[in-house]
Amino acid sequence: MFKVTAAVLLCAFVASAADTAPSKNLVWRDARTLTLEGRGWANTFQYFDRLPKTAKGVVRGPVWSLSQDSAGMAIRFVSDSPEISARWILRKSELAMAHMPASGVSGLDLYAKERGKWLWVGAARPRQVTNETAVTHGLKAVSREYILYLPLYNGVESLQIGVMSNSTCEAAPVRAQKPIVFYGTSILQGGCASRPGMAYPTILGRWLDWPTINLGFSGNAWSEPELADLLAQLDPQVYVLDPLPNMTAEKVQERMEPFVKTLCAAHPKTPIVLVENVEYCDGPFVEVRREKYVKCNAALQTAYKNLKRAGLKNIYYVPANNLLGHDGEATVDGTHPTDLGFERMAETMQPILRKALHR
Repeated sequence: MFKVTAAVLLCAFVASAADTAPSKNLVWRDARTLTLEGRGWANTFQYFDRLPKTAKGVVRGPVWSLSQDSAGMAIRFVSDSPEISARWILRKSELAMAHMPASGVSGLDLYAKERGKWLWVGAARPRQVTNETAVTHGLKAVSREYILYLPLYNGVESLQIGVMSNSTCEAAPVRAQKPIVFYGTSILQGGCASRPGMAYPTILGRWLDWPTINLGFSGNAWSEPELADLLAQLDPQVYVLDPLPNMTAEKVQERMEPFVKTLCAAHPKTPIVLVENVEYCDGPFVEVRREKYVKCNAALQTAYKNLKRAGLKNIYYVPANNLLGHDGEATVDGTHPTDLGFERMAETMQPILRKALHR
């Protein structure tokens, strides 16, 4: 049996850390010249903003501030380089949170398409506001399509992708499908994934091979009419609405039906998926926590039935009972999923989303 010693572990760590330095003979390409995915509006103040200029002063201040996080955005490109490196400048100096690592808050995450599936290749860990690192190296020099996910809880001022000087790096073709638009809370934004690619909308995007837009606003998914109006400006294949963890049962009763009707009025044939409040892992022990999601979900069920009775046919429903599993192991704090929790959410939602996409 192989015995893992402290020396072996130390060597492995040192090798990994040393490998982050990029090669010297790289050509750097501005990510803005490649294919950007995950941005709903082109008329933004900065390139990697998630809401348009016109939303400033219309949405609440915290929503506007969070819209400057790059959650869900990704750069798609085709390269045959043995090394993929990145230079990126972040907007905020707070690289991590108490319950979420810097790799998810402020890092980059690289996947490649291999035999029709998106597979993980490497991640770039932030050390400071300005970063330059090899995301992966030692690759076979064959042409592949890549997707590089941007930070979940930080913004990006600028991003460059580095490839070997004798290699190619071109924009990937823009996908023909209309995107899936997700609206929701800190959970949807990606808290608390270890890497940007592990937020559940991005997992679903890879599994379905479909472009996605992440409009998660941590602590601020209140389903206000102005947000419904903004979402109605988009033209997605499907809307996914997951705001309940930020709402009370009273607000669900007051706002969800008008929110859905606004979207349906603008896009009568576009399916809408309603997602229940996740069942908090400490709910069986903390009565006030259990009562919160039980009441919110009952209010959403009533709204769903009312919408169906009103003649809205393209409405789908995701119950909460299997979103996080039943072993209490899927979150960092009872609410925010780990990578395990996000994968469970994606597994539960995938069949419903497939039906909505192909209706």
